[in-house]
Amino acid sequence: MLGRLNHVALAVPDLAAAAAAYRNTLGAEVTEPQALPEHGVTVVFVNVGNTKIELLEPLGEGSPIAAFLVKNPSGGMHHLCYEVGDILAARDQLKAAGARVLGDGNPKLGAHGKPVLFLHPKDFFGTLIELEQS
Repeated sequence: MLGRLNHVALAVPDLAAAAAAYRNTLGAEVTEPQALPEHGVTVVFVNVGNTKIELLEPLGEGSPIAAFLVKNPSGGMHHLCYEVGDILAARDQLKAAGARVLGDGNPKLGAHGKPVLFLHPKDFFGTLIELEQS
């Protein structure tokens, strides 16, 4: 079911500072910020060749990233994103196996313009999992 690791997401308290650190200190290619109001975040992607690092900053009061940063003020790893060939089939297979899909269970469009779902971290050893249609 799982394809390649699409990205590792890091929640950060200051997106501009984090992007500058990756660009200027580590010499990485960093995309322009992209606001995703439906997910409550602003993101940039850092290209590291075989995958990406997604830097997330809260967008709005109800952002799930804001709650994460209250617990982790310096930021930290937020989730792993894996590609799947058929997101609906993956969802149905995971639900049949007892995994909890967050939200209403229907995919939303993610930062890459592709359908995504999130799986409950308690079902995956404390790690929030994002699935993205490949």
